[in-house]
Amino acid sequence: MRHSQLMPRTSTLEPASLAAAPFNGSAITIQVLERAMLLLDVLARQSEPVPLKNLAAATGLHTSTAHRILNDLVVGRYVERVDSGLYQLGMRLLELGSLVKGRLNVRDAAHDHMRELHRITGQTINLSVQQGDEIVYVERSWSERSGMQVVRAIGGRAPLHLTSTGKLFLSVSEPRQVKAYVMRTGLAGTTRNSITQADRLERDLALVRRHGYSRDNEELELGVRCIAAGVYDDTGKLQAGLSISAPAERMRDEWITLLVDTAAKISRALGYEGTP
Repeated sequence: MRHSQLMPRTSTLEPASLAAAPFNGSAITIQVLERAMLLLDVLARQSEPVPLKNLAAATGLHTSTAHRILNDLVVGRYVERVDSGLYQLGMRLLELGSLVKGRLNVRDAAHDHMRELHRITGQTINLSVQQGDEIVYVERSWSERSGMQVVRAIGGRAPLHLTSTGKLFLSVSEPRQVKAYVMRTGLAGTTRNSITQADRLERDLALVRRHGYSRDNEELELGVRCIAAGVYDDTGKLQAGLSISAPAERMRDEWITLLVDTAAKISRALGYEGTP
């Protein structure tokens, strides 16, 4: 492959200075590490291999300095030299990224945010995931001041169509999967408010897709209302539902924005960068 086929347009590289490099707002005290990170950051913004002179210009480094640091990064497999003078991110970063992703745990990521949401609202905060045709409660933050007894402990289950989190998962399912769920479960109800008809369920799911959050209006338990927002991973997949459960008379619509924002913070902790 000729160099002209690989070389990116110079204009795609934004000039940067070492002083302006964003490293979580903290100064890097070892200069060579700061320079290496800056080179990696520039490479991360490019979809094609980058020439040495472009990297030096974008980072403000002398060409010989950039070359020396890149050589060390190539040895460590953090950078790959694809051709003479052309560089791209190396496979070692992918390996390390996979390790970090594998260690991310939605319960750990959500714990502190759930406690803060409970502190503000005073209500029970649930984290639930899907298992088959049910949701499973995997974490909860509550106290005596929540105003309701926790009926389903951690590990408890509930049907998808009767819960706010369950509706989140159904809303991102394909129509054939929702139809199959209806056929399997028969949409059995537990209260007079339970959704037991397919057309009514689809109307509810359409609202979830439109608004980005879901509701349970005493559909699982009389006297209990819930609202839920989705937690997404770095691939954009719905991983869990974060919900507020409250006595029916205490539920407040002003908590919706707070709930959605909290779910978004947890999603970002899992590597999600989009908009749910």
